[in-house]
Amino acid sequence: MKDDKGQLNIRSDQKAQLHTLEALMTLIIITGIIVFTVQATSLTPLTSSTANAHIEAQLQILGQDMLNVLDRSQSGQSSGLKEDILNWNGERYIWNSTAYVSENNNTLTNSTTADLLKNVIVPKGIAHNVEFTMVNDAGSVVTLPYIYNGEPSDNAVVVSRRVLLSDSDITDPTQFRSYTGIPDTDTSTDFYNLIDVKMTLWRM
Repeated sequence: MKDDKGQLNIRSDQKAQLHTLEALMTLIIITGIIVFTVQATSLTPLTSSTANAHIEAQLQILGQDMLNVLDRSQSGQSSGLKEDILNWNGERYIWNSTAYVSENNNTLTNSTTADLLKNVIVPKGIAHNVEFTMVNDAGSVVTLPYIYNGEPSDNAVVVSRRVLLSDSDITDPTQFRSYTGIPDTDTSTDFYNLIDVKMTLWRM
């Protein structure tokens, strides 16, 4: 920089460079603080993402434990989960604050699944769906709603359990298929169908 006499003003140049250096250092420090803050926040247990992950893990364990209990059977007897499938009339049931009721106003009774959900899940304020997935005559996978309480949230978890149905399990195959839509996929053997019971849980 030159002064009024056309001579270089070395002192002014030095001050300008010093201010530029200070501004650069300040910018670097601020950037470092921001990066550190973001990294620290992502690791804090109180963040929503971490809290959601914790809730999802709890729901996963709870749902799997419930299916394990439902699918447990005594020697020579069917599990409660299998009995619920065999006793199903094909209707979709919705929780109405007191019971599971279908669109035809039928109350779901004699259901181990419904009883367990009512006693364990409902008091905790956990929304839930239960579906039966199977293979139809055309070889396509079909999902049938058993208990429905709305569309799951983005943080919902899904647990499942496969239940084997045999011809010997079904008293009246024609009526069972008429009610549920679940076909006998292999008429040449005792194998009837394989049902994938899916339970979806989420916080309301």
